Amino acid sequence: MDAMINGTTLYYEDCGCPAGTPVVFVHGFPFSSVMWTDQLKAAGDRYRTIAYDLRGLGRSEVGDGQYTLEGHVDDLLALLDHLGVEQAIIVGFSMGGYITLRALERNPERFVAAALCDTRCEADDNGGKIKRANAAAMVKKEGAGAFADAFIPAVFSPAALAEAGAAVDLVREMIAATDPVAIAGNLIAMAARTDTCASLADIAMPILLIVGEEDAITPPQSALLMCERIKGSELQCIPAAGHMSNLENPQLFNRYLLSFLQRVTQG
Repeated sequence: MDAMINGTTLYYEDCGCPAGTPVVFVHGFPFSSVMWTDQLKAAGDRYRTIAYDLRGLGRSEVGDGQYTLEGHVDDLLALLDHLGVEQAIIVGFSMGGYITLRALERNPERFVAAALCDTRCEADDNGGKIKRANAAAMVKKEGAGAFADAFIPAVFSPAALAEAGAAVDLVREMIAATDPVAIAGNLIAMAARTDTCASLADIAMPILLIVGEEDAITPPQSALLMCERIKGSELQCIPAAGHMSNLENPQLFNRYLLSFLQRVTQG
């Protein structure tokens, strides 16, 4: 379904159990809500599952390509308003985790719990900002296919790359279908994002952290740092998985996520 959110058409799916606790899934870069297919199926029996495509990605409108993390948070909150959701559990992956962390900092009253998956609270250092700027220039010059070729080896474990299975194909398809303007715009948005580490101690809700054991993008050390700073949080590591932990080992990822959701909603 489509909704006009803050002047832009965003695609979303509102499915699962209508009477269940709302759980909103925020995907990573440069993917779409399709990456959550296994999780939506697993959670849909008991929860109202909401997944949407971030501005510029998936089936959402590209617009001018001038994106910010603040704007993504604005879109998230406006979409919840559009759907009549006052409070939700939020599940954020990678860039979706950056959006989640900023949303928890800005508007904690809108959320009852959060799962932070393969993400980190630190802003980019200078080297990271330059790397993203170079990648933005490259994708506008060489296209999304070339960007996918460079990006995929960094986000999967060596075993997943060697297998070259459905998960790798799915990620390649999602990236190749994305407008280079949107890829570049979201790279710049991530480079300009704020550091949310200082606000972790203020989080007063159940938090689950999930990370791939071999995640080279947002490594386990970053997840451990967040776990140490968020009182009462829980950290689960997916063995032999890289950055795409929910695609590389969906069975274990879903087990951790569903167990967390059950504890939060029964508490």
